[in-house]
Amino acid sequence: MNLLETIKASITNAIKELYGESVSAEKVQINPTPVEFTGDYTVVIFPFVKMAKKSPDAVGAELGAYLVDRVDAVAGFNVIKGFLNLEISNAWWHVFLGEVVSTPDFGKKPRNNRTVLLEYSSPNTNKPLHLGHVRNCLLGWSCSQILDAAGYDVKKVQIINDRGVAICKSMLAWQKYGLGRTPASEGVKSDHFVGDYYVLFEQKAKEEYEVWQQTSVARAIFEEKHKPEQGEKEFFKEYKNQWFNTASVLGAEVREMLLNWESGDEATLSLWKQMNSWVYAGFDDTYERMGVSFDKLYYESDTYLLGKDLVEEGLAKGVFYKKEDGSVWIDLSDVGYDQKVLLRSDGTSVYITQDIGTARKRYQDFGAESVIYTVADEQNYHFAVLFEVLKRLGEPYANGLYHLSYGLVELPTGRMKTREGTVVDADDLMDEVIRVARDESEKRGELSGISEDGRETILKRVGLGALKFFMLRVNPRKKMIFNPEESVDLHGQTGPFIQYSFVRTNGLLQRVRTESIDMSSFSGYMDIQPCEKELLKAIHEYPDVVQQAAAEYDPSHLANYCFNLAKSYNRFWHEVKILGAESIAARAFRLQLSQATGSVLKSGMQLLGIEMPERM
Repeated sequence: MNLLETIKASITNAIKELYGESVSAEKVQINPTPVEFTGDYTVVIFPFVKMAKKSPDAVGAELGAYLVDRVDAVAGFNVIKGFLNLEISNAWWHVFLGEVVSTPDFGKKPRNNRTVLLEYSSPNTNKPLHLGHVRNCLLGWSCSQILDAAGYDVKKVQIINDRGVAICKSMLAWQKYGLGRTPASEGVKSDHFVGDYYVLFEQKAKEEYEVWQQTSVARAIFEEKHKPEQGEKEFFKEYKNQWFNTASVLGAEVREMLLNWESGDEATLSLWKQMNSWVYAGFDDTYERMGVSFDKLYYESDTYLLGKDLVEEGLAKGVFYKKEDGSVWIDLSDVGYDQKVLLRSDGTSVYITQDIGTARKRYQDFGAESVIYTVADEQNYHFAVLFEVLKRLGEPYANGLYHLSYGLVELPTGRMKTREGTVVDADDLMDEVIRVARDESEKRGELSGISEDGRETILKRVGLGALKFFMLRVNPRKKMIFNPEESVDLHGQTGPFIQYSFVRTNGLLQRVRTESIDMSSFSGYMDIQPCEKELLKAIHEYPDVVQQAAAEYDPSHLANYCFNLAKSYNRFWHEVKILGAESIAARAFRLQLSQATGSVLKSGMQLLGIEMPERM
C-alpha cells in the first residue's frame, strides 16, 4: 500500500470512528497541495461535512488530528476553507527514497496470473510498413510493456494479410513487368521492392482506365448512369471500382490469379511464396530496427476459411438466421447496428467471419481472458459488430475484448496515399529522424571525441526516441501530425528533452563512481527544499501512472508523466547545488534523489520502447 492509499484507508476508519458512517476509500479525494499553501497533499473535506454534521473546518481539524496520531508519515496539518493540507514527515521521505533506490523494479506489480493477448501491426504483404504502421506498432508494443509491468502475462501477436486482391496486384505487376528482377539484383530493400510493384500496378491500371474512358462503351455508360449534377471527372472517379471489377483487363487478370491461388495452382503459389518471403525479410528488418517483436504470427492464408463452424453453431443456437438464397445473417438492429452477412449465398465467408474464427483459434492457443486489437479508428464499426457477435455466441473471452482505436497520422504536408506512391515508409521515417538528430547534434558539437560507432548508437537512440515519444505522447484516439524537426527539440515536450535529463543523472552517478563520493548518509538532511519535495512526490506517483496507463491502454499517460518528471528534475538541477551542496548529508540526499529520478525516467521510457543514451 502506498502513502496515499494508507491515508485514504485511515480517513475511512476515522469517518467510521468519529461519525459512525461508512465511506469507501475511492470516495476520498487527495490531490497535491497547491504551491501557495503549506503542505504536501490535500484532502477534500466537503463530502464528509453532512455526515459529520459539523463545519468544514471542524471536520478538517478532527481528521487532521486523527491522521497525525495514527499515521506515522503525517507530521502535521492545516485546514483552509474546507481543505485539509497534510505535511509528510522528512523521515518518511527518507525511507521512501531509500526504497526506490534499492528497488530495481520500482513501479511494477507482481505477476497476477492473468493473460492478455495484444494484436498489433497486422500489415498487408503488398507493401512495406508505413507511417500509419509506425503508430500502430509503437502503441501495441508500449501497451504490451505497460501491461507486463502491471503484472499481466502478455502475448503479442499479429495477423498478416498475405492473400487477396491487393497481394495479387503486386504479384501480377512483377510477373508482367519485373523481367526477373529481384531485390538483390536491384539493390532495394525487399519489402520496398514488392511495394514498388504494387504502385506500378496502380499506375498501369490508371493508364488503362484513362484510355477506356475515351471509348464509345465508356461514353454510353456515362450518358446512361451519370447524375444530372455530375461531370465526367466526378462520375468516372466514382465508377472506377465498378470498371475494375467488370471491364478492366488488369482487373480480370488479378481475379484470375486469385482464383488460381485458391485452387492451389503450383506456379501461382510459387510466385506468392517468393514475393511474400521478400516482404517478410523486409518486415523483420524494420521491426528489429523499431524495437518491436511478436510471440506468434497468424496468416490470413491460414485463417480465411475459419469461422464457418462458428456460423453453424450460431444457426443452431438461433443467434444467426438464413435467408432464402442460403446466405447467413445476424440482426443487430436492437443495439443500433444493422443486419450483417456472415456467409454469402455461395457459402463463402466474409471478412468478419474470418475474425470470428481467428478469435476462437487464438483463445484455444493462449486462453487469454482479454484481447486487445490495435487497429485504426476507420474500423470502429467493424469491431463493435465483431464484439457483439462474439458475445451473442457466448464465447468465454467475449467480455474481455477491446479495440485500441487510434487516429490517423499525417505529416505537415498532409495525408499519404499508398496507391499513388506518396506514403512515407517506416524505414524512411526512421532514417529522417536520425538525420535530424545528427544535424542538431552537429550544430551543438556535443558528441565530439566519441567514436563513430558510439555516435551512431547515441544518434539512433535519440532519433528513434524522438519518433516514439512524439507518437505516444498523444492520446491514441486523437489524430496527429508528426513533425520530425519538432520531435527532436531539446526544449520542447519531446523524447530528447527527457533523455537529456536522464543523461544529467547518469553523469552525476559516473562522478560518484570515479571520485568515490559517499551518497549513503543522508538521514541528517532535514531541510528538504520545495523542488526536492516536488521530485519526491512525482516519483511516488509513478506506480499509479503505470497502473492508469495499463487500465486505459493509453501510453500517453506515461509519456506525459516522464516529461513532467524531467521538468521537475531540471528545476531541481538549477535551484540547488548537488555535488557542491551545503553539507555531506544534503549532497548524499540529492545524489540519491538524482539516482531515483534517473531510474524512474529510464523505467518509464523503456515502457514506451525508448532507450536512454549515456551521453548526448
